Amino acid sequence: MLDPTRPRGPHIIAVANQKGGVGKTTTAINLAAALAERGKKILLVDLDPQGNASTGLGVEPHARRATTYDLLLDDIPVADVIVATTVSGVWLSPATTDLSSADMELVANEKRSYLLYDALHQPALDAWFFDFILIDCPPSLSLLTVNALVAANAVLVPLQAEFFALEGLTQLMLTIREVRQTANTLLRIEGVVLTMYDTRNNLSQQVEADARATLGELVFRTMIPRNVRISEAPSHALPVLAYDSASKGSAAYRALAGELLARHAPVQAERAPR
Repeated sequence: MLDPTRPRGPHIIAVANQKGGVGKTTTAINLAAALAERGKKILLVDLDPQGNASTGLGVEPHARRATTYDLLLDDIPVADVIVATTVSGVWLSPATTDLSSADMELVANEKRSYLLYDALHQPALDAWFFDFILIDCPPSLSLLTVNALVAANAVLVPLQAEFFALEGLTQLMLTIREVRQTANTLLRIEGVVLTMYDTRNNLSQQVEADARATLGELVFRTMIPRNVRISEAPSHALPVLAYDSASKGSAAYRALAGELLARHAPVQAERAPR
């Protein structure tokens, strides 16, 4: 039963696409940084066994003493997992390769689809006053991804501007529909963001036209360009906003954050003062 005395919780967004290489982790990292730049407090949950979001936010493997794996399977307090990152306003639940075995271990658990939901709804999390929780999902429709969809309020889908991009969305949409029918009736699509967009490429323009014709206003106006600075930033363990603040990639993620916040303006206005 919901406790009416608890403050309004953060808006939880699963960043998901079962196809790899679409800019999912890059979007999670840089959207978190862009939201923090606007004064929001962000928790990024690294749910990908590759741990790229953790590395990209400057949290080295030796600093990941407790991880998202422990949060899911060892039921430890969320405060023991969360660590600060190199980005002011962004905290992290880090991941290691331990998560790669989580799917098999989750199968035998009766609450296997609800473990992340329970972890992110611990009362102890209220004290952090997070505005948004972003979940960087693995590039598959595994039990880990299902956990993210059950825990989330909404799904943000990065969509690479390439051939067959829309066809790859079909299975994800079916999974979202199934989760909505069985475990999380309030789950919705936050939006679809086109990534690796090249204005000089006719294919990118055709994918954009097809996406907007098919998905309408679900597609964000902001598109993330193909930009060398975005590609270079992870090797420096920085979001592109910190690596090259004046780059086109930084400008795009700032615009995406602004568009996202505009959609949530009424909800954010209702948040209790700190």
